[in-house]
Amino acid sequence: MSVTTQFRKGALDMCVLYILQTDDFYGYDLTQQIKKHIPITESTLYPLLRRLVKDGYCATYTVESPSGPQRKYYHITHQGRIFLKETLQEWDAFTASIAALRKEINPHEQN
Repeated sequence: MSVTTQFRKGALDMCVLYILQTDDFYGYDLTQQIKKHIPITESTLYPLLRRLVKDGYCATYTVESPSGPQRKYYHITHQGRIFLKETLQEWDAFTASIAALRKEINPHEQN
């Protein structure tokens, strides 16, 4: 597994919850939102969504679609908002630590 894949895997929960805090999405549309910034497939996203629902960070509901089968929408729960806030704080602290280390070791490095 590449380093990029490992980074992506670790950050996808945060990305999904971050998007869901703005609006409810169905799986395909959520995949498209993430794809704008991070390469991802639906086959990667759906198991992650099932886990987020199981963990209580998301909930689902279905809506009839005029152009096909029902769509399952995902929305962030209160518990998910708390988890997202904590995760973002940890992420910011972690990335700041990496940046500080890089600056200390090589202060002339171009970002």
